[in-house]
This record gives sequence, C-alpha cells and structure tokens, in this order.
Amino acid sequence: MRIVAWNIRAGGGRRISDIADQIKRWRSDVVTFSEFRGTPPSLSLASSLSRQGLKFQITTANSDSPRTNALLIASRWPIRRIKVKVKLNEPHRWLLGEVQSPNPFHVGSMHVPNRVSGKKYIFHKAILNILRRWKDEPALIAGDTNSGIPGLDEQVRVFGHREEAWIRNLEGLGWLDAFRFFHGSQKIYTWYSPNAGNGFRLDQGFVNRKMISRLSGAAYVWGKPENGSERRDVLSDHAALILDFV
Repeated sequence: MRIVAWNIRAGGGRRISDIADQIKRWRSDVVTFSEFRGTPPSLSLASSLSRQGLKFQITTANSDSPRTNALLIASRWPIRRIKVKVKLNEPHRWLLGEVQSPNPFHVGSMHVPNRVSGKKYIFHKAILNILRRWKDEPALIAGDTNSGIPGLDEQVRVFGHREEAWIRNLEGLGWLDAFRFFHGSQKIYTWYSPNAGNGFRLDQGFVNRKMISRLSGAAYVWGKPENGSERRDVLSDHAALILDFV
C-alpha cells in the first residue's frame, strides 16, 4: 500500500493534469493534499483522481471560500470522516478519516500555519491534544507542518525550540517521524525559499506504534511531468512524501 502526502501549491492551477498523471505513475492508494481548494482546478483534480480509482474522498474545502487553502484525502477504499472533540483555530487545516482497507487504519492530513500568522503554536497545541486522546487504532498523520528540528531540517536558522519541542512531544506520544525512522539524521529538504534558495524539510509523516511495523519505506520525491521540464518545482514548490506499507 502506498500513501502520498503532497502540498500541491495554491490549488494546482494549470498543473492539475500533470499532478494527476504523477499520482497515477506513483501508483498511489491513498493521497493527502495540502493547499487543495474549492476552485475549478482543484475540483477537476479530484475528479481525475476518482477516475484513477481514488474515488472515496473527504475534504475541508468550502464552496463559500473556494480560494482558501484546504485539504483533501482520496482513497481506493471507503473512507469515513472522523470528527475530533478538540477545538481547532484553523479547522480547514486538519482532516481525519478511517480508511476501510483490508487492514483498516486512520489517516490524518494537516497543514500547520506558518509563524507569521500568529496561529502556528496554537495549532501545534491542538494537534498534540488530539493525539493525547488517541486510542489504539493504527494511524498516521502527514502534511506540511512548517516545522522541523533546528540545525537538521534547515539550511539557515528558522526553526526554534518550540518547533523542536512539538516534534519531540509527538515522539513521546508514540508518533514517529517516518523519514527519520529509516534515514536517521540524513539531511534533505522539501521546500526552498524563492528568494534566497535555502532549503527546509517542511513536510513530514508521523506513524504511530500500532502501524510502524507495517511501514516498509519512506522517501521524498519531486513531481515531474512525464515528458517535460526537469525543473524541481515544475509541479509544486514542495516535494511529495511517499510512504509504503506492507
């Protein structure tokens, strides 16, 4: 089983056809998109995924504010949306579902606000509160966290002790960074600042102890058209996180 978590940048725009083709080439079984929107390009992308077999979908996109960045989870198997009792200051940035595959599991998609919004650490706290209440269901959460470990997930200093504490608290609750589980302290970046060109690992997946034994691989891959530009950010300014499970 393959799960892909990807920030598709501003709803996909004119890139949606190539994004859909890339998802197909990755042989995805479940996808989670950050910066999915209620705009025609995003809705067209959702329809393309459905034709690929990823027809079971839940989203936080809202037709009342279609240009707001939201989330989508699409699956080959039925997916039931799960509501949480924790209050979120940015509810469109969190989405949780139960994937009813042969070995059912929960998948959460998140897009953590950036620091300048003033909402980042409130959101961090809400996610921790959700996971503190977690029972024993196998699960993973993934997305653009705008967070990382200082000195490891950055080329220049951006992250601080609050970002590190959030990630360490996730680990303490039993949610392991899937990439680090396989690759240790390897440096890799999933987004580059458009001005200075500095790299940061902003995109992560955290797998709980009930599901970590099924994890067989974790990698970051930059999406590219099948026959087109080799530019790193041609489909999105973020690399996708690809997680494989047995």
